[in-house]
Amino acid sequence: MKIDKRIIPLAIGGLGIGTTEFTVMGLLPDIAKTLEITIPQAGHLISAYAMGVVIGAPILIGYSVKFPPKKVLMAFMILFTLFNGLSAIAPNYTTMLIIRFMSGLPHGAFFGVGTVVAAKMAGKGKEAFYISMMFTGLTVANLVMVPLVTYIGHTFHWRLYFAIVAVIGLFAILFLKLWLPAMESNQNTHFLEELKFLKNKQSWLVLTITAIGFGGLFTWLSYITPLMTVVSGIQSSQMAYVMVLAGAGMVVGNLVGGVVSDKLGPEKTCALLIFLMMISLAGVFFLSEHQNIALVLTFMCGALSMSIASPINIMMMKAAPNSEMMAAAFMQAGFNIANAMGAFFGGIPLEYGLPFNYPALVGVGMTFIGVVVSVRYMYLYGRTPAEEEAVTECVSCDK
Repeated sequence: MKIDKRIIPLAIGGLGIGTTEFTVMGLLPDIAKTLEITIPQAGHLISAYAMGVVIGAPILIGYSVKFPPKKVLMAFMILFTLFNGLSAIAPNYTTMLIIRFMSGLPHGAFFGVGTVVAAKMAGKGKEAFYISMMFTGLTVANLVMVPLVTYIGHTFHWRLYFAIVAVIGLFAILFLKLWLPAMESNQNTHFLEELKFLKNKQSWLVLTITAIGFGGLFTWLSYITPLMTVVSGIQSSQMAYVMVLAGAGMVVGNLVGGVVSDKLGPEKTCALLIFLMMISLAGVFFLSEHQNIALVLTFMCGALSMSIASPINIMMMKAAPNSEMMAAAFMQAGFNIANAMGAFFGGIPLEYGLPFNYPALVGVGMTFIGVVVSVRYMYLYGRTPAEEEAVTECVSCDK
């Protein structure tokens, strides 16, 4: 299949964002040692970045929606590159904390605008696939860049990690300039107008699916290392390969999710995938003591963690047809809330001394809620692509 080069700049941006977001977790001890702080304090750098994503997405989208998308995406990537470059030279903890917050600001906004741009570049019936191509950068980051940059950071210095991210950002800016087509801006809108989609029940159902249903997978991902080493009996030195396996699942799941969504429709695909998430997490809870099965489930959970990205973003865009960029930005905030909720609720059984497979049981409960809401959404708003085309033709005939 020939790849549309117009989508490559968005994928490169996703590669940089994925690398900066996930590599830091493996370098916390190194960062803590250099900055003379504790590892829990270093963990606040992750929280600061996530807060930047949640806050920056709606604000940056709100004030940039009147400008051409190409220029907006380039501006977001310039900010991303600048603050990651500054992270490489931050002299102390306080400065680093502020810079990491600033680095997170363009994250959600970039994907928000990028999602809409990818859908517009796609032909009819290929929107989800094009969005999945954009998110391929994020999945490749987990598969290749995170292990590679973590190794470089451990072996040489963690500051090189941020420098590498900044270089990826420069490439993204260059290819956005060269290959992304110019598109018209929406001059007839403003910040408050963009937020009107929040009055829509349909939008809140999608956000609920994202924050709670998708959050179930983060109960697994947040505690995957102790799960695999303590429960499954995998050596700590082999965890890098386990994470590569999860990353490979993400790459496959992301692309498959986009293709299936274009065929079945995003609503049915979303309901199906969250149901499979629930089954997979139940498998993690009951079967993780069996090492080979645990590895298969790692690939499956990795695949499901990204397969839902395209269909659920399409659902949100359909729920907010006049505020697509803002709605897509809120989706990024929703994914980060899912991350926080999954880690928090998944940690509760561990506080009571239960084994490390119990977070997955919490995830089963969260995904069950996601399944119920998804099925409700499907019956209220779902149509297959063929049904939508029939409705469009019918409307055209009436006219």
